[in-house]
Amino acid sequence: MPKPGEHKTVQNRIIIYAQEIGWKFVSRHEAETRRGFNNHSGKIQDKAAQASIYFNDILYQKVREFNPKYSEAQGVLIALLSNLPTDIFGNRDFLTYLRNQGKYFYAAENRELDLKLIEYNDPSLTANTYEITEEYYIHNGKNGTREDVVFLINGIPILVIECKNATKDEAIALGIDQIRRYHNETPELFVPQMIFTATEAIGFSYGVTWNTVRRNIFNWKAEQIGQLEAKIKSFCQPGYILKLLQNYILFAEKEETLQKFILHQHQTTAVENVIERCHDPEHTKGLVWHTQGSGKTFTMIKTAEMLFKSPQSDKPTILLMIDRNELEDQMLRNLSNLGLNNVQHADRITTLNQLLKDDYRGIIVTMIHKFRDMPAKINLRKNIYIFIDEAHRTTGGDLGTFLMAGLPNATFIGFTGTPVDKTTYGKGTFKTFGTDDEQGYLHKYSIAESIEDGTTLPLYYNVAPNKMLVPSQIMEEEFLNLAATEGINDIAELNKILDRAVNLKNFLKADQRVDEVAKSVAKHYTQNVEPLGYKAFLVAVDRPACAKYKQALDKYLPAEYSAVVYTGNNNDTQELKAHHIDDKTEKQIRKNFTKFGEYPKILIVTEKLLTGFDAPLLYAMYLDKPMRDHTLLQAIARVNRPYESEAQEMVKPHGFVLDFVGIFDKLEKALAFDSEEINAIIKDLHLLKTLFKNKMEQLAPTYLSLIQHNFNDKDVDDIIENFRDQERRKAFFKAYKELEMLYEIISPDAFLRPYMDDYATLSSIYEVIRRAYSKRVYVDKALQRKTDELVQKHIGTTAIAVVTDFVEINAQTLEVIKAKQGGETTKVINLIKSIAKTAEENPDDPFLIAMAERAKTVQENFENRQSNTQESLETLLEEITKNEQRKKEQARRGFDSLTFFVFQTLQDAGVNNPEAVSNQIKQAFIEYPNWRTSEAELRELRKEVTFAIFAEIDDLDQVTAVVDKLFTLLSQAYAS
Repeated sequence: MPKPGEHKTVQNRIIIYAQEIGWKFVSRHEAETRRGFNNHSGKIQDKAAQASIYFNDILYQKVREFNPKYSEAQGVLIALLSNLPTDIFGNRDFLTYLRNQGKYFYAAENRELDLKLIEYNDPSLTANTYEITEEYYIHNGKNGTREDVVFLINGIPILVIECKNATKDEAIALGIDQIRRYHNETPELFVPQMIFTATEAIGFSYGVTWNTVRRNIFNWKAEQIGQLEAKIKSFCQPGYILKLLQNYILFAEKEETLQKFILHQHQTTAVENVIERCHDPEHTKGLVWHTQGSGKTFTMIKTAEMLFKSPQSDKPTILLMIDRNELEDQMLRNLSNLGLNNVQHADRITTLNQLLKDDYRGIIVTMIHKFRDMPAKINLRKNIYIFIDEAHRTTGGDLGTFLMAGLPNATFIGFTGTPVDKTTYGKGTFKTFGTDDEQGYLHKYSIAESIEDGTTLPLYYNVAPNKMLVPSQIMEEEFLNLAATEGINDIAELNKILDRAVNLKNFLKADQRVDEVAKSVAKHYTQNVEPLGYKAFLVAVDRPACAKYKQALDKYLPAEYSAVVYTGNNNDTQELKAHHIDDKTEKQIRKNFTKFGEYPKILIVTEKLLTGFDAPLLYAMYLDKPMRDHTLLQAIARVNRPYESEAQEMVKPHGFVLDFVGIFDKLEKALAFDSEEINAIIKDLHLLKTLFKNKMEQLAPTYLSLIQHNFNDKDVDDIIENFRDQERRKAFFKAYKELEMLYEIISPDAFLRPYMDDYATLSSIYEVIRRAYSKRVYVDKALQRKTDELVQKHIGTTAIAVVTDFVEINAQTLEVIKAKQGGETTKVINLIKSIAKTAEENPDDPFLIAMAERAKTVQENFENRQSNTQESLETLLEEITKNEQRKKEQARRGFDSLTFFVFQTLQDAGVNNPEAVSNQIKQAFIEYPNWRTSEAELRELRKEVTFAIFAEIDDLDQVTAVVDKLFTLLSQAYAS
């Protein structure tokens, strides 16, 4: 039974479902006609050379309809939209146009007017034109791209869907890789296109153009897995696409770089719930509980923007209450990026009071403590909306006494990133914000949901040896049993408690212990973390401890490996002042820390950066500060951010905490949340060890039985033969890669000793299979660093190297292969890869290029068992024999490979004087060396070849046929 292709399984169904929800299908032919393709040209790139990205006709028609005073010609409009930069900045500017905020000059009134491109109030789907087409092709003179399915609103391509076959391994990942390639090769497409998705009919991933980082690509949740119809009819519903364009795409600066984001489903739902609550005359409170790292700040910003612009809000006042200075600055920058003008920064108590007294209408950004001493009933208006970040910190006296008394008719919305704890203090968060909802919150997005969606990663912990841990009695008496520490949510408050814990601090800062911990950190980092490519925090109990740890770490690691970041005071000691840094230096340290391969690799901190600092490369936290509840959760959440790098082939599996205090020995006390939440928050590293043990016991026996001769050439041959079947390879690769990830995380550890030999053998089996069946000539180093070292130590590389033991392709190849050690299967693989290598090293020889393509076909037939080992070997040796005969004839005539290829083609076509004509054509190839990459040079070359052949053949049609055949053969030869 034939396998379903991309179009049949996915693409065609998407088009059908889209038509059922209001999109009109435009055939590829009609779409290309409307875009201005030159259908008289032969090649698709020639046809598309002058084509528009837009449906110019409908775009111009709608602009004239929406803007009666617009009188420019169609060409002027298209030029306006086509001349934006082909990068993220151009895309940002285009979104401004899509939101009807672009301008055009109206001469009659001598002023600029808003240029309307889309009607966003279109419930009946009659105001805009909604179209869908397929095989959307563009060629920019250098590269060509063909998108599977494109959705257009008023002739503007907005959304692209990349379709993949459900039978392909990692189909969606392949689709997203194609989207990345399209960005690099044809960025012009992604000036107007705002959203992309990839699907293979089961999953459905979506994101925004110009941001293809994995952590910013989400899975669309429909009712059931695999329900493509439900996903298309919900995500692609015209009203929802309009909503995304108008509201839920934003640009923000992160680390001084412009980035683009789309709000996830949990964010858009929360935004809409909050706006609905704010407009509810009966209810005035609400709690949004979105776990750390799930985009809470963007949720707040977007809610504020949309609430402010809503006519129902009636010119409101919106207060954004932040609890830290750096977040205040960040909030102001992000609001500025949204283009909001009605924003005030209340950086003083008097400023805030004056704004409220003067009945200011707009957005006010301020900090929670600015409400202290606010007069009662300073403003009695109802359309005052107060958004409180980190709401679990603000349930105490200041909020109740001053804020609610000062603004008695306002609506209060709390945002929290940590679960509401079981303490009396924690329950107060529900009491303050959750009384209007039966469940206690307007919207919840739990840690478990976040991990499942990939917006955050799971956390694992390990506890250091007992001699370094705080004695249990001291920990209980001076920290865990204190009522003041329960539900603690502010690091400044935590520091005050720890300042009174004299014995606890003395233990933690003892010189000998600091040295032991520093030595342990250095060893763990260099052996466990650095080989993975990640970075770490060392969290010390206070600033003097930070200074001590820096001095101690420098004994075991180069000084540039670590840096101290804390807030300095004028009356600090000289030891503390040694680590004072100015804002510019701190900014640079923070920036470098977020970059792969740059120093510092370890930041030593105690308070600063433990909240709000986002560094996806941060993998490990060395915890040497007693913390609990919200402070602990917020700190360890620094290491749960996803990280993925194609260039480094890195995908962060989870975050890790190494506990030097002993706080995780008493997890239930340290995190006073529901046990369900605790289990989702952090797990013991021993679970990974158990998982590794189980996988080794299940996986190893089956595959180790393949090794019968101490991993010699016979074993290699048997392995290659055993894994000819692609599905069998995929199953092994998947199981092995899971095992390898666990090994890399756990290693080095005494626990692994009983498994080392078997794991090394499995890794070597993996490497043999990968080298044998990789489609690439030069196989990358695929084993992770620790595993690679283990394989070299236990197995060596001799047997593995046999798989890619290249032989020279020449007259002696047959004899070399016959004399070669090893089985026939290995010889087949050697020959295929050797032919490919020879072709790669001789890119101007069309005979070798074509032979390499035929060798690939042999490999495919061999893997699919359509030919046996002996047949495959004979076919390859026959190819080499023919090539040697070709080389002798070529040398006899004194031709290079390309000229001889032309000569043979002309001779086969019956052209007179093929030798002389070939020499003439050779000069044309020399004159146009870039003919394979340059459309212009290819056109000129074809012209010269045509003239050369025309001198021998009078019939122009016959000449054209010969030229077409020649370039078709060349195209096939150089196709790879």
